[in-house]
Amino acid sequence: MTDAAPDERTLDDLRAALAPAIARHAAFDGWTHAALAAAAGECGVPSGRAALAFPAGAVDMIDAWFASLDAAMAAAVPPERIAAMKVRERIAALLVARLEAAAPAREALRRALSVLLLPTNAAGAARLGWRAADRIWRLAGDTATDASHYTKRATLAGIYAATLLVFLDDPSEDFADTRAFLARRIDGVMRLERLKASMRPDPDRRFSPARFLGRLRYRAR
Repeated sequence: MTDAAPDERTLDDLRAALAPAIARHAAFDGWTHAALAAAAGECGVPSGRAALAFPAGAVDMIDAWFASLDAAMAAAVPPERIAAMKVRERIAALLVARLEAAAPAREALRRALSVLLLPTNAAGAARLGWRAADRIWRLAGDTATDASHYTKRATLAGIYAATLLVFLDDPSEDFADTRAFLARRIDGVMRLERLKASMRPDPDRRFSPARFLGRLRYRAR
């Protein structure tokens, strides 16, 4: 939150300031104008100005809250810690950190997913899922620009979505069941990638027109 008075902050500043408070109220009121009004009152923001910060209503509020979870995740797993990990460990640590950031408002998360599952919000849900996966991969150090850039994010988005379903109803201490489920899913992906790599043809055994012509030209004597 900035030091500026509430009515002097930009709409982006207001979104960031209001999002966590909205999530707290959304656990009871849903992602509604009632939750927004309660959060605005809590933060000392005029309700009309608060509404301007979320013109698309519930999806905008959820968007802002998810952005705050991304920020909390990045703070919980700083670059110096990431640097000492293997890639799979980086992904797991970042995913767990994001879940831990959402843990105090699990009911708000449940309600948020219910909103995003509505057919009218499909595009917004896909965008937010992709953004989360992209953020995690970037924090993990991924710089791929080829097709793997997209496959990595699509795969991770699927893992995260499945893990969220376990997380929402996980009664175990410190979400041990969720952590175990996530580890299994990541292990499964890693095994699949190793299998795919083992089935790729050896480049030296592929047919090469240039190599074939060279052998014709310089055949053994």
